[in-house]
Amino acid sequence: MTAASSTRELDPSLRDPAWRGRVTLAIVVAAVVVPLMSAAEFRPWLLFESSSLEAARRFVGNFFPLATSAAFLGAAVLATWQTVAIATAGMTIALAIALPATFVMTRVLSTSAIGRPMARVPFVVRTAMRGAMIVLRSVPELVFALFFVRLFGLGPTAGVLAIGLSYGGMLAKVFAEILESGERGPTDALLVNGASRTQALVFGAIPQCSHELVGYTVYRWECTVRGSVMMGFVGAGGLGQQIDTSMKMFEGGETATLLVVFVALVLAADRISRTFRRGLA
Repeated sequence: MTAASSTRELDPSLRDPAWRGRVTLAIVVAAVVVPLMSAAEFRPWLLFESSSLEAARRFVGNFFPLATSAAFLGAAVLATWQTVAIATAGMTIALAIALPATFVMTRVLSTSAIGRPMARVPFVVRTAMRGAMIVLRSVPELVFALFFVRLFGLGPTAGVLAIGLSYGGMLAKVFAEILESGERGPTDALLVNGASRTQALVFGAIPQCSHELVGYTVYRWECTVRGSVMMGFVGAGGLGQQIDTSMKMFEGGETATLLVVFVALVLAADRISRTFRRGLA
C-alpha cells in the first residue's frame, strides 16, 4: 500500500458521515425483528428436513397428471369468468361507496380550507364518515365474506358484497388523500369566489388528480381479482371455491389445472392493469 493510498483511506472527507446512524438503525431493527420472528415461530430450516421434503414431494406428485377433460375445463372457464364478474361487480359497489364518502371527507373542499369556520353539522358528518370508512377498511374482506356466506349462503353474492364494503373504505381513504395532496390553488380560488363543494371538486380538484385516481382504481380492480379467488375458499363462489372443492376431494390433477388457470388470470389482470395505467401516463 502506497503512502498516497493510505492518506486517501484516512481522509475524513471520504468517510461516510452517517455511518453511526446507519449502524445504530441496523442494530435497532435487528433487536426488534429477531424477537418478533421468534414469537411468530418462524423456523425456515424446518423446510429442509427430510420429513418436510418427503411430504412436499408427495404433495406435488399428486398434482400430476393435470385434469384436461373437456367438462372440467369448461367448468374452470365458467368459474374464472365468475371470478372476474365478482371482482368487477364488487369494485362497482366499492366505487359507489367511495365516491360520495370522498366528497364528504376531503378537507380541501371545505370552507375551513380557506380559513372560514366550519359549522358543527358538517364537522360531525365528516368525522362520522371518516369513522365509517375506517371500520370498513379495518375488517378484512375474508371476514365480510364469511359473514355474508352465513347470511346469504354459498355463492358469489357474498364475495361481491365483501369486496364492495372492504374496498369501498380503502378507495375512499386513498381518493381523499390523492385530492388533498394535489395543488390547492385552483380549488381554493373556486371556493373563495363562492363556488360550491361540487364545483370545486369537478373543476378544481379532479382535473389535476384524474390520472392518479383512475390509475389507483384500475390497480385496485387488479387486487380484487386476486382477492375474489381467495374469498372463494370460504364459499364466496368463483375460481377459489372450485379450487377448495377439488382440494377437499383430493383431486390433485384438478387442483393443479385450476392453479394454472388462476396464475393465468392474475397475469392477465396485471397486464390489463399495467396497459391501462401506462395509457394514462
